[in-house]
Amino acid sequence: MTADFVSRMLGTLVFALLGARIGVEWAGAIALPSEVSAVLFGLVGVLIGLILTPWLTIRPLRRVRHLILEMPVDSLLTSLAGLVVGLGMALLLAYPLAQLNPPWGSLLPPVVSVVFGYLGLTIFSARSREILNLISAANGSRSRLFFSGGERTILLDTSVLIDGRIVDIARTGFLGGTMAVPSFVINELHQVADSSDMLRRQRGRHGLNKLSELQRQSTIPFKIIEEDVPGIVEVDDKLVALAVKMNAPIVTNDYPLNRVAETQGVTVLNVNSLANAVRSIYLPGDTLAIRIIQEGRETDQGVGYLEDGTMVVVEGGKTHMDRTINVVVTKFINKDTGRMFFAVPEK
Repeated sequence: MTADFVSRMLGTLVFALLGARIGVEWAGAIALPSEVSAVLFGLVGVLIGLILTPWLTIRPLRRVRHLILEMPVDSLLTSLAGLVVGLGMALLLAYPLAQLNPPWGSLLPPVVSVVFGYLGLTIFSARSREILNLISAANGSRSRLFFSGGERTILLDTSVLIDGRIVDIARTGFLGGTMAVPSFVINELHQVADSSDMLRRQRGRHGLNKLSELQRQSTIPFKIIEEDVPGIVEVDDKLVALAVKMNAPIVTNDYPLNRVAETQGVTVLNVNSLANAVRSIYLPGDTLAIRIIQEGRETDQGVGYLEDGTMVVVEGGKTHMDRTINVVVTKFINKDTGRMFFAVPEK
């Protein structure tokens, strides 16, 4: 049984009993027998319980849980600190307010507690970065390292989260910094995940799953940045402006974003370029085994692929279709899209 179903059943029971009780109390006012009034109001309570209970119980709790999971640890800590400060100030005001004449003496203390708690939580959450920077500056480099997760912050864009390889790259430790995802990038990822197009929706959900993996990996320095860039609408432009402001590099697979960022003087770390750089390299004269799986463009050519997806064009390989043969590399070509080898069958 799902949580929604259990909450609806419990809500139905509670609201039915409450409705029946109200029906008995109001029977005289509506000029109906107590039994009839109790049944009518009980049925209304059943309907209300079935419809509203999940919206009053389970779904708000899910929303709060979702917000807590997405909130970076530093923002969560500062928000809790703000709540404590706000409630502390309300506590100092509670005694003098309680001395006021009724009904203010009993009404104002709880109201002030709610208002100050909310203000403390909101203010500390909105200015968490400045507060942590101030604490870091006061406590020295050790505190600064703890709160910021390192001296170098690396911004991730939507495309690299959807691609997903960033999780494996981050585990290797080669990036050497704290990976950060701005909140507006997460919002764009949610929009993609909610798209009516099935392919876009799957890509968006895959990106959200990879975002969750980064958050769950205790060995990967990661945080979510709440800072926005006012006056800029496009997410890519916001990301570049934020990178300029923070003097941080951007990890992306988006070629247009790559070009725009470079023109702004922002360092770009392209995952595709990294993948091309670590692909297998064979020099002319090297021998390798390759399985010919398709014909090439030219007459008598065969084509095979290395384990990392690199294409190998074999002159005279058409006669060896669907066979694994040893070939000798004659040359290779590097392109932006990848590397390609040319070879001939070993004699």
